[in-house]
Amino acid sequence: MGTKSNSISDNPLRTQADLQDALRQIVDPLQPYYSEGRARLSLGVTGAGYDPKIAEFEGFSRVLWGMVPLLAGGGDNELWKICLLGIRNGTDPEHAEYWGNVNDYDQRLVEMAVFGFALALIPDRIWEPLSERERSNLYNWLNQINSHPCHDCNWLFFHVLVNMGFRTMGLPYDDEQLNRNLTRIDEFYLAEGWYSDGIGAHSDYYVPFGFHYYGLLYSQLMKDEDPERAVRFKQRATEFAESFIQWFAADGSTIPYGRSLTYRFSHSAFWSAMVFAEVDTIPLGVMKGLILRNLRWWFQKPIFNEAGVLTVGYTYPNLVMAENYNSPGSPYWALKSFLPLALADDHPFWHTEELPLPKLNSLSVQLPPHLVICRNEVSDHITAFNSGHLSSNEHIHTSAKYEKFAYSNAFGFSVPRAEWGLGQGAFDSMLALSEGDNLFRVRRKNEESRIEDNVLYSKWKPWHDVEIQTWIVAGLPWHIRIHQVNTQRTLDAAEGGFALGSDLDLQVVNDENTGITASCSQGSSRIVSILGYDTTDLIYANANTNVLHTLTVIPSLKVSLEPGTHWIISAIYGEPGERVGESSLLEDPCEILNVQFEGDEIHLTTARGKVIVIVK
Repeated sequence: MGTKSNSISDNPLRTQADLQDALRQIVDPLQPYYSEGRARLSLGVTGAGYDPKIAEFEGFSRVLWGMVPLLAGGGDNELWKICLLGIRNGTDPEHAEYWGNVNDYDQRLVEMAVFGFALALIPDRIWEPLSERERSNLYNWLNQINSHPCHDCNWLFFHVLVNMGFRTMGLPYDDEQLNRNLTRIDEFYLAEGWYSDGIGAHSDYYVPFGFHYYGLLYSQLMKDEDPERAVRFKQRATEFAESFIQWFAADGSTIPYGRSLTYRFSHSAFWSAMVFAEVDTIPLGVMKGLILRNLRWWFQKPIFNEAGVLTVGYTYPNLVMAENYNSPGSPYWALKSFLPLALADDHPFWHTEELPLPKLNSLSVQLPPHLVICRNEVSDHITAFNSGHLSSNEHIHTSAKYEKFAYSNAFGFSVPRAEWGLGQGAFDSMLALSEGDNLFRVRRKNEESRIEDNVLYSKWKPWHDVEIQTWIVAGLPWHIRIHQVNTQRTLDAAEGGFALGSDLDLQVVNDENTGITASCSQGSSRIVSILGYDTTDLIYANANTNVLHTLTVIPSLKVSLEPGTHWIISAIYGEPGERVGESSLLEDPCEILNVQFEGDEIHLTTARGKVIVIVK
């Protein structure tokens, strides 16, 4: 058995009792923040794109993603009394804290999903304690979802989960709505286990902690009522697992990419759902390790405030990278990863040995999400190289979250703080272009995009009369970027390397305008001009632009481009850990000595005689 620890950072996360204790450590500090009627949870005054009262209900509901599994597995917590009273009052139209009548595309529709899950999994704890009137209130309030549309994306699962709960309880449910949404969700399916978050949309962490998580809940709870879909969801999750395991490092960290990163340890929720749904195509001990190491990694980060409340941000409190829909209670969706608490204490999960990551390929081509994952096991560095997308959206920082050339578990990525200059823009792993006015544009979407082995290609237009073709030769610790810029404008271009966390021991080496290296105890970031760049610069990015580090520097190359056609080529190095000596950087086999253009091919000759051929 585990022993209770005072600090979650000290929790060993080895046993069922340890995981129960971790949930307690997360939810117990919330008790003072519940409203008088216990139906709202007020955790701060920062705003989201919906009414503060709705945000307070959001906080209330998201705690249930941890509480429901705890109760299902035989655990308990005094907080459930607060939750049950909040449910009674929040669904009572005559109570001052009534959660209200919902509208089309309402945030409250999102938060209803966990109630459907609860009805299906713990009716004895959420339904049986209610009086007949209270049951009627809860049903009527939830049933509003069947009269209102959700956004055409992962939101469609919220109708599904509510109606799943109704059906499990023998309550009237909308079978037509349930099947229509499940059929539509099938249309988002791409291949190899991947979905897009709507037709033509991005593929990011909403695939594991959204589509697959809800699909696996459905497959387990509806396996008798809907066996065909249950099998299909499990088969797709099995395929997805082969790709998604590549997103995890041996230390439990993952690649930060896409939106909604403030949900943090929900990154491991997929593995929790695989265990819950009894999908054992990956050894149980491996999945156990993926979950627990990810939780341990997060619990060593300053993600809680001094009162023990989760903050908005990634590895530290950070509103700069937040979404418009991130309220103070939003981060508690991370509790989805506590789904194993629903397992009985004699379940093999609690007694199997936690296993490390299996031997994984150093390169994984993942075509559906437009990514190539590279892995350096020695330094535990993983990077997703990105060919980009043919569409965009209006979410905050879309270019930074979906269109950079590389996303790293060690260097993270940065979002712009404001619009003026390279420091505010924080353009790591991007080519940024300006018309001389210090306002920079970057890739937001592509005209064309493809991946062949470890070479990623895109064609994009930052202006209507500027066309850029980009090739990325993926690899670690070095990768190569090639751009052909056809411009009818005079432009200033800046190519950014990896953003390095800036410690007091920062050292910078400038190679006479051909390359620049930043190095400190956190690692080294280097960028070298192979062709076309004029100068180097170390960009001191504005504070809090990077998702991993509060202060960063970005080694960068610059060039001014007159109207016409230009080739600019660079090699980029990134390695975490101890400072890397200059000699080892220069001896790397990816150092390019010669560039030749031969017909439709680009030939790059490395220091060790290897020729890299890129087809234009």
